[in-house]
Amino acid sequence: MASYWKTLAAQSRRQTSGDPDRGGRAAVTGGKQMEGFCGLVRKLLTDNGLPEAHIHSQARLELPGYFRASKSWDMLVVHDGRLVAALEFKSQRGPSFGNNFNNRTEEAIGTAVDLWTAFREGAFGPGHPRPWLGWVMLLEDCPRSARSVDVEEPHFPVFPEFRGASYARRYELLLRKLVLEKLYDNAALLLSTPESGPGGSYTEPSADLSMRRLLAGLAGHAVAAAAGA
Repeated sequence: MASYWKTLAAQSRRQTSGDPDRGGRAAVTGGKQMEGFCGLVRKLLTDNGLPEAHIHSQARLELPGYFRASKSWDMLVVHDGRLVAALEFKSQRGPSFGNNFNNRTEEAIGTAVDLWTAFREGAFGPGHPRPWLGWVMLLEDCPRSARSVDVEEPHFPVFPEFRGASYARRYELLLRKLVLEKLYDNAALLLSTPESGPGGSYTEPSADLSMRRLLAGLAGHAVAAAAGA
């Protein structure tokens, strides 16, 4: 967590010194802020028997899709020619949460549907076991992400759980439903503030969407893959 906020601060300082990409947007367009999470997962995988060389987070991240030629993931595990796991590490800061939330929702659903359809069609080789998919979401904990959001219902009512839900609550609902519908095996939602985050502080609004739970699921899958199961 500390790595995330410190990386954002460093990116913002570099990009605002004479670069037109300024402010908070400059911090999140640098693309390196989630590398600390990649390092954590990498260590988990190697501790559970998977070779370092089979874990990709810097390059060789493309997988074939069904609705598009390919998709670049944030982390892939390919062991002995088998796709073991694919993970996405995403974050969102304010001040704009509405459009960004919708974009993240469409991205998460579309990415999973594309991969599972490609898997069904044999894109990752015949006879291989089902890969493990995970999604990690880090959201800025602030008044804008915590306040109630209105919904529009001009023709039909929305599902009741969305009425009055904040963007933090909407992310919780999204990730839980992605797992419930088996689009992802595990998902994690972390909330952190710019003030306490650099010290490593964060909260998890739901036990079923904790980082510990996600890592435990991935570790079990990694052990089986390393054993050839």
